[in-house]
Amino acid sequence: MTASIPPPAGPEVLPILPLRNSVLFPASVVPVNVGRARSVRLIEESFGRDRPLIGVVAQKESDTEDPEFEDVHALGTVARVLKVIRLSSGNYSVVLQGVSRMRVVEPITRNPFMRARLERIHETPVRDTETDALATALREAARRLREVLPQQNREAGAALENIHDAGALADAVTSDLGIPTSAKQQILEILDVRDRLRRVLEIVSRQAQVHKVKKEISTMVQEEMSRSQREFLLRQQMKTIRKELGEADDDDEIETLRERLARAELPIDADKAARKQLQRMRAMSPHGAEYQVCRNYVEWLADLPWGKVTADRLDVNEAKRVLDEDHHGLDKIKRRIVEYIAVRRLKSDIRGPILCFVGPPGVGKTSLAKSIARATGRNFCRVALGGVQDEAEIRGHRRTYVGAYPGRFVVGMKQAGSRNPVMLLDEIDKLATDGRGDPGAALLEVLDPEQNNTFTDHYLEVALDLSGVLFIATANRKDTIPRPLLDRMELIELAGYTRDEKHHIAMDFLVPKQLREHGLTPDRLDFSGEAIDAMIDGYTREAGVRNLEQKVASVCRSVAVRLAEGEDVRQLSDAAHVREVLGAPRFERSVAEKLSSPGVATGLSWTPAGGELMFVEAQQMPGTGQLHLTGKVGDVMKESIAAAFSYIRVRSSDLGLPNDFLSKMDIHVHLPNAAMPKDGPSGGIAVFVALSSMLTKLKVRPDVGMTGEITLRGHVLPVTGIKEKCLAAHRAGLKHILVPKRNEPDLDDVPNEVKKDLEVHLISKMDEVLPLVLDLDSGPAGPAPERVSQPPPS
Repeated sequence: MTASIPPPAGPEVLPILPLRNSVLFPASVVPVNVGRARSVRLIEESFGRDRPLIGVVAQKESDTEDPEFEDVHALGTVARVLKVIRLSSGNYSVVLQGVSRMRVVEPITRNPFMRARLERIHETPVRDTETDALATALREAARRLREVLPQQNREAGAALENIHDAGALADAVTSDLGIPTSAKQQILEILDVRDRLRRVLEIVSRQAQVHKVKKEISTMVQEEMSRSQREFLLRQQMKTIRKELGEADDDDEIETLRERLARAELPIDADKAARKQLQRMRAMSPHGAEYQVCRNYVEWLADLPWGKVTADRLDVNEAKRVLDEDHHGLDKIKRRIVEYIAVRRLKSDIRGPILCFVGPPGVGKTSLAKSIARATGRNFCRVALGGVQDEAEIRGHRRTYVGAYPGRFVVGMKQAGSRNPVMLLDEIDKLATDGRGDPGAALLEVLDPEQNNTFTDHYLEVALDLSGVLFIATANRKDTIPRPLLDRMELIELAGYTRDEKHHIAMDFLVPKQLREHGLTPDRLDFSGEAIDAMIDGYTREAGVRNLEQKVASVCRSVAVRLAEGEDVRQLSDAAHVREVLGAPRFERSVAEKLSSPGVATGLSWTPAGGELMFVEAQQMPGTGQLHLTGKVGDVMKESIAAAFSYIRVRSSDLGLPNDFLSKMDIHVHLPNAAMPKDGPSGGIAVFVALSSMLTKLKVRPDVGMTGEITLRGHVLPVTGIKEKCLAAHRAGLKHILVPKRNEPDLDDVPNEVKKDLEVHLISKMDEVLPLVLDLDSGPAGPAPERVSQPPPS
């Protein structure tokens, strides 16, 4: 211990050094790094003096960069500067030795560094029984603390043994403790020696207990790790020995399966069936085929989401946002989904509807189902039913068969990972039937809300609850869906898109998607509205947008090739660029050139791919009154042609024809695109018009399309697919369309954009047809009679 120098009689003026994160105690020697400008100036001015004295105080907040006098504690320590080491420019390491406690009496200045008038606090040594007992207890507690510390400081321990003053002992012990600066400052400010000893003894005892518990926990962990490592090595050796003996480690595998079953939350029946199979596996050889069958069965039970349910997102506004973000138009379907979410929010236990989207390819049926899953917050899975002929694909194979497998719905539930996914039944209209059963009939149990809560797969042989699944089916046509299935589903028809809707879909959805998929940006390839319109009119003729997306992708690929070749491409795609990439247009906007001679009429038909134009050609030749039909015509179509032919024979005088006009001629009716089957009654009017045009030598107006079933008495009967046929006429550039009067309610589904460009004539009798469709000015003789027109529907 350094001999103490008696303090001055009164206050003295000393420079002040503030410390951030430490407290200096009397008789302690500590190094301090000095880097702040005022503190550096203080140290540099102390270089020339022999062990100068300074005042050391702790800051109240460690993050204060340039402290004022109110930012430091008033009670600190007078210290002697023992050594100054220059680390770098403006950075020093200073060794300080505490001399005595002091109190700041009066601040003097902060420039160039802090100076204040200080008053040293003289501590009188205390020696009595209580103080000695507290000092002895503190010394013993400090010794116990050093024993449990991870890193022991033996020099500090030896120094403590040589301190005989009780107050100095408390200060020395506190200086070495790893406690916060605020706690050390509190001890520095305790001037009563007994109180200081008690406080330090309390802290040391608590820290000794904490470190003792930590040491015990660390020892236990190390012992556990050693035991685990030992068990691991022993198990590895056992596996090696069993492998050498040809014995499989089947107990571990069975135990793993048992744990998986416990986590799967199986219902009682499924859990009982699984445990029964585990018991059988214990008695089997792991190399046997039956063992593998049992293991596969238990794994399927463990992998199914028996108890996993995703929370439904029942926010109507969020659902609208998601549906509008993913799809343009389709207001009727979006409204139905929003209605379901709204009702589900009011009544949570309702069964999910079974929706069936019917429409041509490419209108977004599958992507709409994915959007519904995203809008409701459910998982999504797809079950492909196109071409399924075997009932076992639906109900699963029994395990007695080699290669048995669960049905597609069990597989779909496993892939979805939850008990309430959105499950897409894709191409439900393409189910087939053969000698292996009727898969359509097997679907009845799946889609019946009264039965599907106990759906039993032949492979699992336990009930699987499908009542929480939101089923969405897709089909191209509804007439091939089995009637019992159709009764269980809510039909929503997607007829196709108008030209304007295709334009918006391409600009808002298809172009950004294809640019991303081809690694392009809008500054590299920018599609103009003119380019999109050119692709719609000249290169696609479809109800959906699938071919349009392919054309957009072709343009993107052409630019990607140029970029890959090193060209700095900045391409604005317009109609000329589209023609350069895609070649000559495949379609014409107008069909006028197809009706350049009498005997040709434009009919409108419905196909699974949407509405289509159907041209009917009629030609006469020398003969004996025979009627010839070509163009792969179905039985119903043949009957419609025969009815039109008979009606013309009955009304021949009204057409200006002689009664024996058929005695020296044969008539040939042909429907082009002969590779495609054509059937149905809706082409009756078109056949009647084509025959009338041929016989009267009057051309049919090129901007008129027609549809309707005819009778021998001259009535026009309603037909199906009015919306699709109107869209087809609009795509082809027709201006007028003839529709049966009784189909007037179906016009409500036709988009306003189509109604604006297309004049619809409602007809109920065949006598009203010819004045609307024949070009009376094109006849071979004299002036034509006044044309009769039909007012548009209201």
